[in-house]
Amino acid sequence: ATLLSPLSLACTEDVIFQGPRWRTEPSDLILPISSPDQQATITCEAEGSPPPQYRWSLNGTLIDLGNDYRRHMSGGSLIISNLDKDQDTGVYQCTAFNTWGSILSRRASLQFAYLDNFKTQTVRSAVNVREGQGVVLLCGPPAHSGELAFAWIFNEYPYFVQQDSRRFISQETGSLYIAKVEPSDVGNYTCVVNNTVTREKVLSSPTPLVLRSDGVMGEYEPKIEVHFPDSVPAAKESVVKLECFALGNPVPEISWRRTSGVPFPSKVKMKNANAVLEIPNFQQEDAGAYECMAENRRGKNAVRGRISFHAKPHWLQTMTDTALSIEENLFWECKANGKPKPSYSWLKNGEPVAEGRVQIENGALSIAALNLSDSGMYQCVAENKHGIIYSSAQLMVLASPPSFSKSPLRALVKARSGSEVTLECKPQASPPAISLWKKGNEILITLLPNGTLKIANVTRRDAASYTCIAKNQFGTAKPTRITMRPTNMEIIVGESIVLPCQIACDPALDVSFSWAFNGQLIDFQRDSDHFERSISGDLMIRNIQLNHGGKYVCVIDTDVESLSTSAILVVKGPPGPPDKVSVEEITDSTAQLSWTPGRDNGSPITGYIIQARTPFTVGWQAVDTVPEVVNGNMLTATVVGLNAWVEYEFRVVARNIVGLGEPSPASAKTRTEDAIPDTAPTDVGGGGGTKSELVITWEPVPEELQNGEGFGYIIAFRPVGTVTWTRAVISNIGVARYVFRNDTIPPFSPFDVKVGAYNNRGEGPFSSIATVYSAEEVPSVAPKRVRARSVSAAQIEVIWEALPAIPERVLGYEVVYWEDDTKPDTVGKVRISGNYTLVNITGLKANTVYYLSVAAFNTAGPGPQSAPINTTTKKPPPDRAPLNIQWTMIGSTLTLHWDPVVAMETESKVTGYLVGPSLLILTNKTTVALSLSANDNYLIQIKAMSEGGEGVGSEPIHIHKLSMGARGSGASCLSPLYLSAALISALLCSIW
Repeated sequence: ATLLSPLSLACTEDVIFQGPRWRTEPSDLILPISSPDQQATITCEAEGSPPPQYRWSLNGTLIDLGNDYRRHMSGGSLIISNLDKDQDTGVYQCTAFNTWGSILSRRASLQFAYLDNFKTQTVRSAVNVREGQGVVLLCGPPAHSGELAFAWIFNEYPYFVQQDSRRFISQETGSLYIAKVEPSDVGNYTCVVNNTVTREKVLSSPTPLVLRSDGVMGEYEPKIEVHFPDSVPAAKESVVKLECFALGNPVPEISWRRTSGVPFPSKVKMKNANAVLEIPNFQQEDAGAYECMAENRRGKNAVRGRISFHAKPHWLQTMTDTALSIEENLFWECKANGKPKPSYSWLKNGEPVAEGRVQIENGALSIAALNLSDSGMYQCVAENKHGIIYSSAQLMVLASPPSFSKSPLRALVKARSGSEVTLECKPQASPPAISLWKKGNEILITLLPNGTLKIANVTRRDAASYTCIAKNQFGTAKPTRITMRPTNMEIIVGESIVLPCQIACDPALDVSFSWAFNGQLIDFQRDSDHFERSISGDLMIRNIQLNHGGKYVCVIDTDVESLSTSAILVVKGPPGPPDKVSVEEITDSTAQLSWTPGRDNGSPITGYIIQARTPFTVGWQAVDTVPEVVNGNMLTATVVGLNAWVEYEFRVVARNIVGLGEPSPASAKTRTEDAIPDTAPTDVGGGGGTKSELVITWEPVPEELQNGEGFGYIIAFRPVGTVTWTRAVISNIGVARYVFRNDTIPPFSPFDVKVGAYNNRGEGPFSSIATVYSAEEVPSVAPKRVRARSVSAAQIEVIWEALPAIPERVLGYEVVYWEDDTKPDTVGKVRISGNYTLVNITGLKANTVYYLSVAAFNTAGPGPQSAPINTTTKKPPPDRAPLNIQWTMIGSTLTLHWDPVVAMETESKVTGYLVGPSLLILTNKTTVALSLSANDNYLIQIKAMSEGGEGVGSEPIHIHKLSMGARGSGASCLSPLYLSAALISALLCSIW
């Protein structure tokens, strides 16, 4: 038996989602404030069909681009001209929309970076410290926006403070911390603030650091001045930097640990002598409590803080584009992770989804019984306080007639008598179609629920033509026809296009597609680099080349007919390279060129650019021409502004509306004619040298500006106020220094100086006149009334009388000191610039005779020394601490007793005792009563005082605030104590 099943219903293509999709979303911008015509571009680009349109909002308010002369769009990107910090700062959001719906972009902020100057440029107040004391120099950065970086200049640029275990610059506050001041630290300190975005740099006024002359600060335990907050929030994958630095004597050592005991992973770095702990790529497991410990032999101190982990939302699950039939149910779910846990909301076409038929629960959205109005672009929004993310998908509610394109019926079925035959009828339709079968003209009702016809126990009477009829409210199939055909177009070389060729067809027919180019069938395997045919019949051409221009024909073949459609493709490209570039005529500054044109590649040549290179240039450079603009009809031009006596090569580049083409081959090398030099040497100066010399220097003229052979320099000079020039000629072009010697030259006498150039063609111009001084003589007079006194066991103060006016310059004074004329290795020297008449010499031996002499100096060196004088440093202080210290604590009164310290014959006599450092008391007795506060901790130490300075401190006594009322003796340690060096310094200053 033969069973036939013809059916005539329309086929439908695969669903294509054409709503807008983000290709590029806006990103945060932080811009420097520069010129008034500065502009910013916030990028926004989406794809879809039809191509999306765009609108922008600022801080949630729609921008009216029609009435805004400063803002306009290019594509989807927003371009803002004449930027204004007050009007343009904020959060921007782009909306892309087409006929299928709308989507919102992620939000992008626009901020402006700037750095104001320091408010005042007067000299800051001096900071007075004792040697061994810790100090903090405040920067106080001015108003700014954008990340800052700090540095400090010591005295003058470019001498920057180098960070080590003793010195630290906080990148949080900008302040400079010196753990223990040394004499070499004395000077002026200037804070340098850099804005890392704008590259601007401003300098504070100098802060003088002055060393006090009232002794050396004793040792004390660390005081942490720089530490991180108790709670530090840190973003996932960020770089976390914790700062910790302490003042103390000796200089404290910094160490770090996690309070949990977990060791640091290898990625953790310690920088700046352990003052900075850096954790790159911060993750959840890096969160926790961190401790910084500062320690020296006087004690230790620690600070703790907790780093907490946070992360902006990121998607774990998103929804996908979905096509459902009308009246079906939709369920979408999106899931995001983040810390804190994100909340969810839903948008349709950029607006919040209205509940009702739409059910929303956290990240899930469901709609029952879809209708056509539910179609559109949906976005799931996940948000926490650290960020917001969007996931987009298109919902297409389908309503279409039945189609057998995906499941065509079998054209012929053969069956044996007595067997069972099953004929399936599964058309595609939205909503699902109602199917019935006809045997000839007879309607059959013996169907399975899914529309399948089952015939049991087949007999000859069952042989017939069977037809499945599928219907819904939207109709049935249509005859074969071309629904989308290619059109003639112009395209730029390198782009890619799709030539459409699609049909509506009878699914019972076999359909095949082929394409021809300029009469030849395209071999898609051989030419796969450029050509590809889709299943639906479209032709994609990638990376189009000039040779791809021509006629394309789409041929559709079915069992019963053949259809075709064609289009002309014109490919345009930049011009080909010009040829035969030659130099027709050349002078010392011009060259006349000619060339032949290359191919225009489908677009007329609109102009030419001339380029040149020499041995002195880096690659090819565009040059000036006459006429200034060389249009596409010209094949000759004159290059101007060339340097004389330089070898040139030239080439020509053509351009059209598409762009610049490839350059021509280079012309033959041609040298311009020579000429008189037209460039004078620069940076003329000099000075210095030895007696009776005039030293003149200059910046040599570059070879490419020497204009010919036989190049050299002419040096002219004369005493200031005279008329006649003295000239000298130097033919060595590599020399940039000339020394004129004459015994008649007065010392430090001003001269007018100028330097010119010459070559074989003649003399060129001279430089502008500079004033240069001849070498000066050393001061001729020694200082008088030199006096010295011993300040301590290690310091001598030297005073002298300033020199009266003498013919020679005096730039300062130099003090030379020594222990013994027979020991030259004991000689020391101290220089002080300016008109100062006092200097302190430190670091000396105790109880030692020193000889001293003073001389004035200038650039020629020191003058004659004064007659030597001598003085003896004080004997050293006793090297023993007070012993047998007895202390009693009754209520809030602490009473101390100790044995007197008796100086040896080689030591300075004891003049009293210093009790400190918590309470600084000077006494000439061996007992003292102190009134203490019950709310504070105290550290007690006793030192003998003498002319030679402070003696050795006793073992410290620690009094904890909880131990008030206790009794004891000796150096009993009840609790650690932490006090700042600044407090100790203030107390010492108030007592002494």
